[in-house]
Amino acid sequence: MPGMDAKWLEEQREQLNLALAQQGIRLVVPARPRSGKGPAADEEQDLARYIDHTLLKPTASRLEIEQLCAEALRYGFAAVCVNPVHAAAAARLLKGSAVKVCTVIGFPLGASTTLAKVLEARDAAAAGAQEIDMALNIGSLLEGDYAQVYSDIKAVRDAVPGLVLKVILETGYLTKEQIVRGCILAKMACADFVKTSTGFGPSGAAVEDVKLMRTVVGEDLGVKASGGVRDYASALAMLEAGANRIGTSAGVAIVEGWRGETGN
Repeated sequence: MPGMDAKWLEEQREQLNLALAQQGIRLVVPARPRSGKGPAADEEQDLARYIDHTLLKPTASRLEIEQLCAEALRYGFAAVCVNPVHAAAAARLLKGSAVKVCTVIGFPLGASTTLAKVLEARDAAAAGAQEIDMALNIGSLLEGDYAQVYSDIKAVRDAVPGLVLKVILETGYLTKEQIVRGCILAKMACADFVKTSTGFGPSGAAVEDVKLMRTVVGEDLGVKASGGVRDYASALAMLEAGANRIGTSAGVAIVEGWRGETGN
């Protein structure tokens, strides 16, 4: 990838705009502000509020979901992230609290049809989810079908306009330039966050990818680092790289490690 300066990024945006226009897609610039980077890691008052406490394994039981939600309430995590089948239960358990319910769409492959993703997102909203982590169509991004990638994200965005939408790039499959283009397309489609990984792909979050994603989206979108973030040191590295949300199943260990380091 060439030196990534502001001019090169603008050239990438223009190329993607042209590719979309050739497919008959006209972009509407979003009017609403986006979530920014958040405070620097050394200014943190409570690390827990940057963590999506996550349980996405296929064997997750009702009792494990109850424990996940109890831990989220105890520690004050930003959200719990669960599979769609558990979204309604999590919403009941967290009702009236500041902890959000996040669920996943087109997960983990991103290869569902757009209609299936739209219906899944609407169903999640009806179940009480407030945040959506959507896996984009990785194959389309890899082959340069940018219109399909954009349309897929935009359809889900339009289906649940009141929910926070995070777009999972699955960076382990992508080159640096493809990460850049995925971020730009997510921003064009009015997503709220870009996210590194599902945790089921070839690799998880990498500091250099988080830095790259933050550079591309600026302060307009959030960046969620997910996959392999299991301790305080790795969580801190992601925050310092530009993440403002951490997706992890090790939220309790991370917060306890942070408290041990800082005396909080």
